[in-house]
Amino acid sequence: MATDRRAPGSPRAVAHKVLNNNVVISIDVSGQERVLMGRGLGFQLLPTDTIDPAKVEKTFILDQGSEAEHARQLLTSVPYPVVEAVMSAVDEAERTLGRSLGRRLPLAIIDHIQYVLERLQKGIRIPSTSMPELRILHPQEFAAATAMSRSVSASLQTALPEEEAVFLTMHLLNATRDEPNGTAALLFRRVQHVITTVETGLGVTLDPGGPDYARFILHVQFLLQRLVANTMLRGSETSFFEFAKHSYPRSYAIAVNVKLYVSAATGSDLTDEELLYVIVHVERLANLVVDGRSVDGKTDAGARP
Repeated sequence: MATDRRAPGSPRAVAHKVLNNNVVISIDVSGQERVLMGRGLGFQLLPTDTIDPAKVEKTFILDQGSEAEHARQLLTSVPYPVVEAVMSAVDEAERTLGRSLGRRLPLAIIDHIQYVLERLQKGIRIPSTSMPELRILHPQEFAAATAMSRSVSASLQTALPEEEAVFLTMHLLNATRDEPNGTAALLFRRVQHVITTVETGLGVTLDPGGPDYARFILHVQFLLQRLVANTMLRGSETSFFEFAKHSYPRSYAIAVNVKLYVSAATGSDLTDEELLYVIVHVERLANLVVDGRSVDGKTDAGARP
């Protein structure tokens, strides 16, 4: 489903079906179904009546099939203030990021925000999740998502949970990347799994604000991207790898677990050169663990010496 702004002077549309006081369906000259939205647009409007273009705030071009039906149901059931708040936030995010966010994102955000509001009304809240990797890997999208959450909260005069910035970032990632649908979010989940593997191996909670953490996050991201692009580091020199393998047995064991996960997730094995850099990064993080304390400074009973 695509969205557009009706250009000034464009031909007046004729109502085909009035969904509610704010949402009307029309059919253009090519037979394409459009959803026209605007506050009070459908009030006392009858099928075949001419629609006042000055009242049209947003236009959706519906695809065929079940997706179109879902869009109609969603725009009919969700209160218009929610739709307005989301549309305004999405428009601002597009300006901030300097590109279109695609035809599916507005509906996905409307659906998501409405679900959040319903949960809040019932006193239900998903456990908080900060996902600090997002701030490092995707700072622009995270900042735009944070602004979106604040904008919607202000418009609806309802404070959304802080973790909404995380969920909205995931939506933006899939909307702003030129990769196949879901690739950006999939890459992020894989990075996150690698971090969890390292934390489990070290028995600590890593400090997302530390420079070593940031370097490791970026290295893992680039490693996974090189793997997908089949451009992994390769070389004939093995002495450094053998030195690291025997000198840092715990970091090597953790790196092997990372390799096993990556192999299972992608079907490709890391080269020894790639594994060497994982060992080096893990060892650097391990050296920050002092006296059984985690990297973020909190005592961790499971921390290893």
